[in-house]
Amino acid sequence: MNFEDALARLEAIVRDLEEGSLGLDDSLARYEEGVKLLRQCHEMLQRAERRIEMLTGVDADGNPVTTALDDQALSLDEKADRRSRRRSAAKPPTAADDSQEAETS
Repeated sequence: MNFEDALARLEAIVRDLEEGSLGLDDSLARYEEGVKLLRQCHEMLQRAERRIEMLTGVDADGNPVTTALDDQALSLDEKADRRSRRRSAAKPPTAADDSQEAETS
C-alpha cells in the first residue's frame, strides 16, 4: 500500500470511529488497523526524508554538490565539524594549499 492509500484508509477509520456507529469489537479492530496504518505512514515518511538531499556547496565548475540528508541526532560540535569538512571538500585547492603541501613534504 502506498502512502496516499494508507493515509486515505486511516482517515476513513478515524471518521468511522468518530461517528460512533460501530460496535465495540469493530471499533477495537478499526483502532488497531489505524495504529498499524499510522505506523506504516510514519515509516514511509521517515524513508522519504532520508532520501532528501541537501545542498552542501558548489564545485569549481559551479555545479551543486549534494549529500544525503543525515537524520542522526548530532551535537552542535559534531554538526559544526561536518559543516567545515563539507566546506573544505567543496573548495578547490589554492596556490597557498599547494605551497603548504610542498613545505611539509
